[in-house]
Amino acid sequence: MEKPILDTAMSGRKPSRGLRAALSATLLLALLGAGAGQAGDGNDHDRARRALESGEILPLRTILERVERDYPGQIMEVDLEREDARWIYEIKLLRTDGALVEIEIGARDGALLGIKGPKGKDGRRGTAR
Repeated sequence: MEKPILDTAMSGRKPSRGLRAALSATLLLALLGAGAGQAGDGNDHDRARRALESGEILPLRTILERVERDYPGQIMEVDLEREDARWIYEIKLLRTDGALVEIEIGARDGALLGIKGPKGKDGRRGTAR
């Protein structure tokens, strides 16, 4: 597994719409290489920026809106990784029951690739609505 290209952590209460917009804007700036503290070597952000500009990946905001809509809880961390010639968003989500799950989303089309973590009361990981 390659190192994360984008790594973001959030804590506290569920973010408001304004905070989510600010977070998305900050992440987009970091993705575009404008952030001062870039993860890995400088090429990681350049590769991610080119992937976004060429339409290889969906914007983070689009992915986060889908996850927030489909999975109750709080997004704690987001990684954008390149695995086997495929971009993947890995999202750590703290469910409303306190369990931590990792959701893998295909960055190209937003398709759910998998969920890791304990099962919810309904027997499903992530407990989609």
